[in-house]
Amino acid sequence: MPQQIQREGEREMGDSSDSVSVDMEGISFGGKDAHIEIFLQEHLIETCHGYVSVAVIGDPDKPALVTYPDLAQNHLSCFQGLFFCPEACSLLLHNFCIYHISPPGHELGAPAISPDKPVLSVDDLADQIEEVLNFFGLGAVMCLGVTAGAYILTLFAMKYRQRVLGLILVSPLCKAPSWTEWLFNKVMSNLLYFYGMCGVVKELLLKRYFSKEVRGNAHVSESDIVQACIRSLEERQSSNVWRFLEAINGRPDITEGLRKLQCRSLIFVGDNSPFHFEALHMTSNLDRRYSALVEVQACGSMVTEEQPHAMMIPLEYFLMGYGLYRPSQSSVSPRSPLSPSCIAPELLSPESMGLKLKPIKTRISLQI
Repeated sequence: MPQQIQREGEREMGDSSDSVSVDMEGISFGGKDAHIEIFLQEHLIETCHGYVSVAVIGDPDKPALVTYPDLAQNHLSCFQGLFFCPEACSLLLHNFCIYHISPPGHELGAPAISPDKPVLSVDDLADQIEEVLNFFGLGAVMCLGVTAGAYILTLFAMKYRQRVLGLILVSPLCKAPSWTEWLFNKVMSNLLYFYGMCGVVKELLLKRYFSKEVRGNAHVSESDIVQACIRSLEERQSSNVWRFLEAINGRPDITEGLRKLQCRSLIFVGDNSPFHFEALHMTSNLDRRYSALVEVQACGSMVTEEQPHAMMIPLEYFLMGYGLYRPSQSSVSPRSPLSPSCIAPELLSPESMGLKLKPIKTRISLQI
């Protein structure tokens, strides 16, 4: 039975022996035209495979949206760009209670996991999600994952089919690592193990996350999102990142199970992502009636941070199939690079985003 423990500095809630303390922090979402203040509760839950941090945002009576970030990321560094968009605020937070699950030891301020603890497998990480849902009394949930997190959530959907309503996957993985990726990850693993979060590791991770346009070069400095990501990486416990990397580098191929998924899937991938081909492979093996692909031009793997506005219209039409809408049907934000004229007609049809989804390709042109 999962248990929750109190961290130093957290406030007590309740008087019973199994009561829990959580951090409660007011967060403001939206811009000048939309301002919503809600509370974030951070829970540290003990599972059969160790502790896992879950940050909960929103009304627990609403449907649940579970997120899982990529390697060396947490909800602040991987999903902040998306959830701080006014459009996302009105769409996602209006319809869902968000459960941000961090990989073990990836949450802000996490201590190093004891070296005596075994390194978890991807199956162990998927099983942790099931225990988290049980702890909160959740039934079937919507899932949003990025790259390694997308793999974990897809594996979870295969193992616990009745617990997943839909999958929103960003630059997902589904095959076992190629020799190139395996060797790349082994180099990064050894650097993490012996040298920690050194400059070379950070550079390798940035290439994993972002397109070269935002990473900068000798003549152009990094963008704000890349600088924020670097600061975030410096806060990670390198040994914890190493553990997650070992799990992902040992992942099995789950392609055969994709057609057996009983939920709809919406896949985003940047066309500059190193996992672009992987996303295309995954889409080709999903049931074409219930899956859709959105390719984002001039973008890396982490679309949630690099081009979050590009996700909003496909997300809105995807969620319409579940009867979920914006609180008010306003026009497309002029700040969004995506407008209905940019989207393939199949995406806008009631059939594609209602009972059935068709495979599509959507490209978004950036105006620079």
